[in-house]
Amino acid sequence: MKGLWQGLCWLGVAVVLWLGLSQPVWATAKVERSGLNQVDAKLASPFGKQIDLNNTNVSAFSKYRGMYPTIAKVVVANAPYEQVEDVLKISGLTPQQKEILQSHLGDFTLTEPEASLVLDRINNGIYR
Repeated sequence: MKGLWQGLCWLGVAVVLWLGLSQPVWATAKVERSGLNQVDAKLASPFGKQIDLNNTNVSAFSKYRGMYPTIAKVVVANAPYEQVEDVLKISGLTPQQKEILQSHLGDFTLTEPEASLVLDRINNGIYR
């Protein structure tokens, strides 16, 4: 009985290893895609060069002095926006914060909110 049990155990190990090490069929299949996915399309647009106020997470604002993290959190929390200038209408901003935002209006753009981009806009898990 003990020998049968050991044989079954080794057979189970062999099957698990074979399944784990073999390449799945979907990994070897060639997939032809026409066009870009929605995220790549946005990155190829002005979104990739400017901060998209409706889709960017707070860490993107870190490249602009005075924006990260306080103003960035407020801007992200109040999205979506219809016009870039709408960020100046956020209630609770100090005159200095509005001045900083005003100086960076040319660095902002807007696109339609994309569900795959707005997930975790406050804390996207990227730490440096």
